[in-house]
Parts: sequence; C-alpha cells; structure tokens
Amino acid sequence: MKFSTTGLFSAALVATFFFTGCKPSGSAGGDTIKIGEFASLTGTEATFGISSHEGTLMAIEEINAAGGLLGKKLELLTEDDQSKAGEAATVVNKLISRDGVIAILGEVASSRSLEAAPICQQNKIPMISPSSTNPDVTKTGDCIFRVCFIDKFQAFVLANFATKTLQSKRIAVFTDVKSDYSKGLAKFFKEKYRDNGGEIVSELDYNGNDKDFKAQLTSIKAANPDCIFVPGYYTAAALICVQAKQLGITVPLFGGDGWESEKLTEIGGDAVEGNYFSTHYSPEVATDVSKKFVENFAKRWPGQKLDALAACGYDSALVLADAIKRAGTTDSAKVRAAIAATKDFQAVTGKISINENRDASKSAVILKVVGGKFKYLETVEP
Repeated sequence: MKFSTTGLFSAALVATFFFTGCKPSGSAGGDTIKIGEFASLTGTEATFGISSHEGTLMAIEEINAAGGLLGKKLELLTEDDQSKAGEAATVVNKLISRDGVIAILGEVASSRSLEAAPICQQNKIPMISPSSTNPDVTKTGDCIFRVCFIDKFQAFVLANFATKTLQSKRIAVFTDVKSDYSKGLAKFFKEKYRDNGGEIVSELDYNGNDKDFKAQLTSIKAANPDCIFVPGYYTAAALICVQAKQLGITVPLFGGDGWESEKLTEIGGDAVEGNYFSTHYSPEVATDVSKKFVENFAKRWPGQKLDALAACGYDSALVLADAIKRAGTTDSAKVRAAIAATKDFQAVTGKISINENRDASKSAVILKVVGGKFKYLETVEP
C-alpha cells in the first residue's frame, strides 16, 4: 500500500519564517522532494501506525501549504509494513531503490525500526523514527535518528514513578518475550527499581499474540506484589488488565508508551481504569505550539483521537524539514549532518535536541486512565 501527497492542504501551523525564503537548489531531481515513510497501517499495531502517519502527513501538508522547501513541494510516499516481521525491510528497500527517497520517517515499533535501520545505514539514507524507544535503534549507525526519548530514560521514569508516586516496594514484571521494545524496557526498569530499593517478587513472560494470561497472572497474584509492570503493547496490556481483574487482582498495573491507544480502553473497559502509563506528550500540556497543533489536528482529522504518536510523527517530519532547510540541499550526507546538529528545536512534544547518540533529549509524561480517558498526571524532565 503506497500513498503520495504533493498538493496544498490545510492552513499552515508552522510559522512562515521557518519555511519561507528558501531558494531553489539544484541538488534535488524532479519536481518534488521525495520523503519515505513506513508504518503499521494494518495488523496488530495499526492504531500506532495510523496515528503516527496522520501526524506525519499533516506536517507535510502544512509545509507544502507554506510554500514547501528549496522551491519544491514535499512528496510523502508511505508504505504499510502490516505490523509484520520482515515486511519493514521489504518496504524500506522499495522506498530507497525504487522510489529514490532522500530520507525515511518511521517506525513506531522498535522491532521494525531495527529491521529497517541497517538498510538505511547501508544506503546512507537518513532515517528518523518518531517513537521507537529501544536504544539499539540508533546504535545501528550515524544515519539513524529518533525524536523520542529512549527506553532507558522511560524505564527510569517509570521506576521512579513506581517507588515515589505509587510507593511501591514489591513489584511483578510481566514481559513480552517477542518484543524488543518490551524486553528493553523491562531490563532497564528492573535495574532502576532495584537501585531504588524495591524488590521484584515475580518476573514472568508472555507472547504478544497470546490471548490467555491467567496462568501467569495467578502466579503473580500469589507473589503478592503491590503493583504490576507490563511493558508491552496496548492489545495485550488491555487483556492482561481484564484478566487480572477477573482474578481479583486489585493492585495498579502500569506500562510504557506502548499502552497509548484508544484500543486500550475499548478492549479493557473498566478493567484499565486507574492504571497508568508513560508517554511522549499530552495535549493537556498546553504550549503555544501544542495548542495550535491540537486545533489543526481536530480540523484535519475530525473525530480522530489525538495521541502522542501523532504528535511524534508530526515532530519527526518537522525535524527533517528543518534539517533540509538548514542544509540548503537534499544531499543525504548534508541532510544527515543537519539532523545531527539539531538543537533546542521547538516541537509539539517539547524542545528537541539530538545528542551524540542521535537520540532526542526531551521530557516524558505520566498519564492515568480516568473515565475511559487519558489524564495528564506529571511531567518528568531528562
């Protein structure tokens, strides 16, 4: 599945000083600047991919409405990796070799970003992940970036939240063994939680495609934890919450940004009420840039729920556009260098600076499920 976007659309959110005044460059062939995107538009993590794509597409449309870059419009070529292992590598190869994109945006899921990153690195094509948090993603090479925090920071945030806010002293950790994201987050969480003086009374695994978790949850209940950490994705997390409630488990459950989807409450119902997760952004943190983004998102995607993944997708496109503008060319090596030099870029999710590891230094937020909605609880700075 491929989508192409070149036309003028909604009124620009981005300030005109940011995108105007660019002179045409002879370095880009054709009538447009081709940007590739790969996302999980179908399959088990489709809500992640759709949200991220909506934010990315909205940014591209607004940039084009404001005059484009280097005298040309941006053309977004989007491929669906179907939430499947192996498919990310296939579609990214297509975007580079067939379509001739000058940069790649994506993915949300760390496992699929890890598939695509070596291909981008080999071809010297800059790749910016909107929200893959596994540290190994950017370790692939100097062409691989992200505009989100990494799992180590998120895990430390969650461990401190557990020990300080939840006053936890005994915890169970329930990990998806098929997910690089889940395993990485669990590893760093356990290290920090123990450093904080907490005891891990149960460490159990599941497969993200499982539907029945009652055997593991029965064992967890017997260990008598005061809360349960579930570093996984929303479908499994919701089912785990439902089955925990059925077994009479009343302690809080919490996870990372993989929980953030409207499907969490659709699947989990009242079983997810009062539980928590960390993520990249909340519309309730109302900076001027965020307010405009919220307003324009509602106009562009009426009826769609705005979440952090849409904001991260939007930011990934803006960071790339800013780098192209500063580079004054679409030459991939120069664009790569400009992305690496990004400092204090005012994005929707906060100020973004790319550090020496090509990761974004930025804050995290904790949200609580209240009345079927995700309510802002607190912000944690890096």
